Amino acid sequence: MRSIWLALAIIWIVFWAGWLGVVFTAKRGRRGGSGLAMRAGVLIVGFVLVRLLHGRVHDADNVLQGAVGLALVVCGLAFAVWARVYLGRNWGPPMSVKLRDHELVTTGPYRLVRNPIYSGICLALVGTAIAVNLILLVIAVGLGCYFVYSGKVEERIMVREHPDTYPAYRDRTKMLIPFIL
Repeated sequence: MRSIWLALAIIWIVFWAGWLGVVFTAKRGRRGGSGLAMRAGVLIVGFVLVRLLHGRVHDADNVLQGAVGLALVVCGLAFAVWARVYLGRNWGPPMSVKLRDHELVTTGPYRLVRNPIYSGICLALVGTAIAVNLILLVIAVGLGCYFVYSGKVEERIMVREHPDTYPAYRDRTKMLIPFIL
């Protein structure tokens, strides 16, 4: 299980380092600023999680459970990265809109869910909880609630920015989980 813990730690560190590294490639936003508060929050939460879970592997010590969790982390983060790459310079911090050339993206991962980045990060956190410590499910639920709130705020912005196209997209595409939510 130590190898799974190490793999998870490396995957999450590489993900967040890469994610935060490309923040400055996005178009300038009208709301949400440069994402400095988001980056600081991620670093603080990451530090707290490492301190809380350091050396604590799942009680069951079940290799299969760890492998399933690790697979969910990889799938979730890959989905989030696919969505981020697909958005390109249109990406921005939660609840922001671009000043210039704001585009509505409805293809790629965005044809499956309206918020694939949120979906992927939640799936990865659930996978981490399965592999390491089920207490992380509480954090995953809390983060999921934040993502639903953020998605609702973003929907209001998108309806205002794309009144002719966004409502139809919203009606045919689920927010976070394909076919369900």
